[in-house]
Amino acid sequence: MDRSCVNCLKSFLLLLNFLCWLCGAFVVAFGEFQVMNSLFASLVTSFWPIFPANTLLVTGTIVTCVCYLGILGGFKENRCMVITFFVLLFVLMLVELAMACVFLVYSREINTYFEDDLMKSLVSYRDNTPKASKKLRDDFDAVQHLFECCGVNRPSDWGNNVPISCCTKDPCLAANYTIWDEGCVLKLRDWFAHNYRSTGSGVVTMFIIQFICLCISVPLFCHFSREGLGYQ
Repeated sequence: MDRSCVNCLKSFLLLLNFLCWLCGAFVVAFGEFQVMNSLFASLVTSFWPIFPANTLLVTGTIVTCVCYLGILGGFKENRCMVITFFVLLFVLMLVELAMACVFLVYSREINTYFEDDLMKSLVSYRDNTPKASKKLRDDFDAVQHLFECCGVNRPSDWGNNVPISCCTKDPCLAANYTIWDEGCVLKLRDWFAHNYRSTGSGVVTMFIIQFICLCISVPLFCHFSREGLGYQ
């Protein structure tokens, strides 16, 4: 392969990996921000991937590590790093596809987990059980206030212990205050669906970049092998 062609492919690989690394670093930072500031972490516990921050954090960390290896391999023209990058990137892409299939095929089961977790949290809050921590109560109050909803499916889920966070006015001073008449589960599902659409578009873009990197790394590895650029 001509040296100018090798330099062109190497530069292109470095650029794409750097862009992918930046995307991964941003995803990690955004995931950390959501973990620290999320109002839903204590309400969804049975199936952690439906909490977007966890998915962003894990995916972003893996992507940054793999892309950093690709940058080093291309820059040092090291075939060992390049082939390791190729294998790890290929496995990462398979995992991304598998996760997409899981969310697509088991979307109903995920919704069931989601609703069951919310109902368990509501029962703990309503009955003031030992599991009803201050964090759980604050999160549920914040969800009802933010999404203007009450209960999981309907306000009657609360029985006679309707919290003041269901009040339609802020501040809520009246003794017999009016409450929101919609449950929170549908509004939260719509909110999560919107977040996953945004996350999904970013993942698709990253997947395309990763596929191009995968295609470029093959001819570069072959060239480095012929030139004996292995483990230096």
